[in-house]
Amino acid sequence: MPSPHGAPFGDITGDPGAGVVPQADPPAGRPPHQLAWPGLMAVWAAAALPMAFAAWVVAPWLADRSGWSAGLPGALIVTLTAGLVWQALLTLALVVREQRTWRWGVLCDALWLRAPRSPRTGRRGGRAWWVVAPFVVAFALESALPSLPFPADHDLGTFLGSDAGRSLLDGSWGWFALIALMLVANTVVGEELLFRGYLLPRSAGVFGRRAWLGNGVMFALYHLHMPWAIPAALLDAFVLAWPSQRWRSALVGIAVHSAQSVVILGMVLAVVLGAG
Repeated sequence: MPSPHGAPFGDITGDPGAGVVPQADPPAGRPPHQLAWPGLMAVWAAAALPMAFAAWVVAPWLADRSGWSAGLPGALIVTLTAGLVWQALLTLALVVREQRTWRWGVLCDALWLRAPRSPRTGRRGGRAWWVVAPFVVAFALESALPSLPFPADHDLGTFLGSDAGRSLLDGSWGWFALIALMLVANTVVGEELLFRGYLLPRSAGVFGRRAWLGNGVMFALYHLHMPWAIPAALLDAFVLAWPSQRWRSALVGIAVHSAQSVVILGMVLAVVLGAG
């Protein structure tokens, strides 16, 4: 995602001076408005409840009446993609309302869409980008943890490994495009942008210096559409929220979370090409 400074995300060559943008700072906007408990919970509910409704009400209804060969997994892909796109639109509406402008630089700065800043030197970009690597590893280890029992027809990985999944996706570029949209909406412009870009910088009024911890708990409890993931998702406070706050960049959480999306998209592509 482009940086508000024009030079995308700084240099990752390791030069300690690289990534320090010589241009002027992005256009100054309003400081993030600190939300009180009602505001935090309203935004949380606006994200969590539509996803839960989509997963447990709309998707089964659509699967029963559509006659799709995709069945419930296909209906879940459609409805949850819609829910994630809604989160992106919600985030945009909230930040435009707060900043009272559509200026790209102002909106990016208000959503922490900027290169990570070194807590030691205050410089952005350069070596600060290497912080992403250990958290990608930590997130992968978290994903490997055992989860609570879950219905197999609600899990994308299980579906991809099934005969029904291979039959649906084999040669189907339309489904590939839809799943790609779902993944981008999930880890780039949906969940991550809302929780790490919008909510995290606006949570200090309630949680203080531990805004990352409150943000992580809210993010875990948001997973009402897949409640078996909530216990493991509590670890995202340390893997996604803490580094985003520490390095003052939502792009850290986006990069770490999106590593999972790249793996899933590779699995889907293999099935579409008939290699899965």
